[in-house]
Amino acid sequence: MIVISDTSAITNLAAIQHLQLLPQLYTQVTIPEAVYCELTDIDPPVPGTSEVQTASWLEVRKVVNR
Repeated sequence: MIVISDTSAITNLAAIQHLQLLPQLYTQVTIPEAVYCELTDIDPPVPGTSEVQTASWLEVRKVVNR
């Protein structure tokens, strides 16, 4: 199953040390480019910032059809 995540699902799971549930439950985890920016372009970092930057199971995609 494919899932498209928003920021709050990632930050909340990372905050409770359970972000690894996403790749365990879903064959593909995708986030829009805007969600990636919300998580990585923030100071101070939020839960999930470093995980999103290094997660090999996470696909970042640009929205092409608004």
